[in-house]
Amino acid sequence: MPFTDALGQQHAADPHARIVSLVPSITELLCDLGLAQQLVGRTGFCIHPADVVREIPKIGGTKDVNLDKIRKLAPSHLVVNIDENEKPTVDRLAEFVPHIVVTHPLRPQDNLELAWLMGGVFGASARAEAWCTEFAAALAALRAAPKGPPQRVLYCIWQDPWMTVSQDTYIAAMLAELGWTVPALGDVRYPRFEWNAALLAQVDLVLLSSEPYRFTEAHVDALERQIGKPVLLVDGEMMSWYGSRALHGVRYLMGLPALAGR
Repeated sequence: MPFTDALGQQHAADPHARIVSLVPSITELLCDLGLAQQLVGRTGFCIHPADVVREIPKIGGTKDVNLDKIRKLAPSHLVVNIDENEKPTVDRLAEFVPHIVVTHPLRPQDNLELAWLMGGVFGASARAEAWCTEFAAALAALRAAPKGPPQRVLYCIWQDPWMTVSQDTYIAAMLAELGWTVPALGDVRYPRFEWNAALLAQVDLVLLSSEPYRFTEAHVDALERQIGKPVLLVDGEMMSWYGSRALHGVRYLMGLPALAGR
C-alpha cells in the first residue's frame, strides 16, 4: 500500500529505510514512533528527544545543509517540510537521495495525516495509530473546552525587522482553535511589519514567541510600555511544532486564555 505525501507523491513502505530528517519537529515524531535507529542524519535544530538525538549525526541546519555529509550517510529517504526547507536545496539532494518525503501540515488536525505518513512509510503503523488516537482525543478536548472572548492577536516571531504570521499558517490555525484571529498583512506567509496606530487598532493582544527569535519576559515588559497593549510570552515549540510536540501543544493552548486574561 503506497502512502501519499504533501505533494501527492506516493511512497512504498520501507521498514529498513535510512532516514535523514531536515525537520526538527518530525525528527522528534520519528523517534517517538520508535524509528531512531533508522535516522542516520538530522539538523542541529533537531533537539528532541535530547537523550536520543545526540547519537544521530548532524548535517547542518534546516536551510544550510551539508550536502557532502548527507551524501556520505547514503540515506534512502529524506524528510522535508515546505515551510522549513528551501526547494533548491531539496532539489540538489534529490539528485542522490532516492526518496524525498514532503510534509506540509497547515492545521492541527493535519498531524493525524503526518503521523500516518511517517508510520506507514517507515514501518511503524501500530505506534502511529496509538499516537493518532491520543492526539485526536486531546484535540477534541480542546475544542470542547470553554473558550474566553475572541481575541485579535499579533503573533511575533522576529524583531529587527519585526515579523509575524499570516492567516494561512499553522500557527494561525492553532490560534483559531481558541477563536483567536491574526490580522491580514498582505500575501506573504511571514510578513514584516512596523508598529503604528493603524496596526494597533486591529490588535487586542500581542504574543511574543520563544522561537525562532528568543523573546523573553524582558521583551514583554519593554513592548507593553511601548505599545500600551497586553503582551504575552508563549512557547514557540508548543505553537508551531508538528508531530509529537503538537500533542503537548493542543493541551498548552487550553491554558492560554487564562494567561491572556491575567
